[in-house]
Amino acid sequence: MKKLSIFVMAAFLIALLVPTAWAQTGSIKGTILGDDGKPIAGAVIEMVSKETGRKYQLKSGKNGDIFSLGIAPGSYEVTISNSTGQLLTKLNGYPVKLDENKLDIDMRKEHAAAQQQMSEEQKKQIEAVQKENTKIKGLNEKLAAAKQATEAGNFEQAVQVLTEATQMDPNRDVIWFRLADAQRALAAKATDPAAKKTGFEGSIESYNKAITLAGNTKPDVIGAAYNNMGEAYAKTGRTEEAIKAYEQAAAANPPGAGGYYFNEGAVLTNTGKVDDAIKAFDKTIQSDPTKAAAYYWKGVNLMGKATLKGSKMEAPEGTAEAFNKYLELEPTGTFAQPAKDMLASIGADVQTSFGKGKSAAKKK
Repeated sequence: MKKLSIFVMAAFLIALLVPTAWAQTGSIKGTILGDDGKPIAGAVIEMVSKETGRKYQLKSGKNGDIFSLGIAPGSYEVTISNSTGQLLTKLNGYPVKLDENKLDIDMRKEHAAAQQQMSEEQKKQIEAVQKENTKIKGLNEKLAAAKQATEAGNFEQAVQVLTEATQMDPNRDVIWFRLADAQRALAAKATDPAAKKTGFEGSIESYNKAITLAGNTKPDVIGAAYNNMGEAYAKTGRTEEAIKAYEQAAAANPPGAGGYYFNEGAVLTNTGKVDDAIKAFDKTIQSDPTKAAAYYWKGVNLMGKATLKGSKMEAPEGTAEAFNKYLELEPTGTFAQPAKDMLASIGADVQTSFGKGKSAAKKK
């Protein structure tokens, strides 16, 4: 009996020594194919057990093939990425059983299956995005063609192309703005008075559409549209509407107010409204104290109020200061000599250090 017990125990120990690990696991075998049907080399397959959290990582060979032994049976979450880390697909609840398990991934079939599973609403959303992208591409092509035509001075072609763009999508402020600019440029070149007037009126209408579409979210677009509209009004002799447009430009986009008020002052100067022009240039200077030309034209308008006393010309207070400030800012500028001549005509000296002293400010 004692010998038998020893024999039985020895047999039991031998049984314990028999390797059983591979008998309790499965293997993975398969191929990874891309959208083009070609094998994907270097694809990374990560497997996470839903029961234990245990992780395995496999990698496809040069022919897209995958093979691994020793995968514990169970349900797995599988993530498949390409060699650069881009996610290709996911499998939730992939079953691994004892013996061999197939894991074949064909991205063409994956996408086809995903397409079939989409709801009608999802399909419509994707179609809408694709349609919008196609339209945007077309609009960008129109804008590029119009830009090229404008740079070549072919404003008529630019107007035609941009008009086609508004027909493709009438709800883009930038297209109406560009169209208005092209219409204004074409009108300025017209020799027939009727065509000129029609062209400027068309540009005003387009600027108004751009302003409406821009809403309150694009102050720079709105300011520029009102500013350019002001020029169109001025070219058709509608001075009051031009002034209103410049004021609206300044209100919409305060950072650009200096330029808008300057244009207002120019229109008023050209129409002989001296007092109003001086006020406009004062507002220009207040908005942008470095805008040298504003001081010069303020001085010119003040000279328009000068009077003769005997043989001496007396200009209103501030005239000499305006010309000297211009010379301080732009001592060799376009109006430097006329400013000096104006000062000489009223018996004033050139003094470029009044107020805060000599300045090195530059025109912005």
